[in-house]
Amino acid sequence: MASSAKAIIILEQCGKNKGYEEMDACGFHPEGGCCMLDGPEKIESTINMKTIWKNISVEGIDMIFSRDAGRYICDYTYYTSLYYGSGRAAFIHVPPLSKSVTADLLGKALQTIILEMLKQCGEQGE
Repeated sequence: MASSAKAIIILEQCGKNKGYEEMDACGFHPEGGCCMLDGPEKIESTINMKTIWKNISVEGIDMIFSRDAGRYICDYTYYTSLYYGSGRAAFIHVPPLSKSVTADLLGKALQTIILEMLKQCGEQGE
């Protein structure tokens, strides 16, 4: 959950391996500041998030496309998922619930995004 976001969903395209210098809330710091010491610099998702960003819209929620999830828990989790999933993973930053971003609205937006992702996966399997 992106607590600083206001009614914005961020569709992340890739995870980055290096640059994790800060400790998390439990004091964990990855060895060498890397997710995987032998991993590639970055891993792209097989899902084209830019296409999803261009093709869909949900009234009341803005969406943006991103190639940098930051160097903290979000990007670390995404990179690791991409690494072990051979690129078959997706990461979406969502805004916190509020009066303007209700659970129903956010649920509708995520359902629309996920259906578009599944459509892409079906096209890739052909």
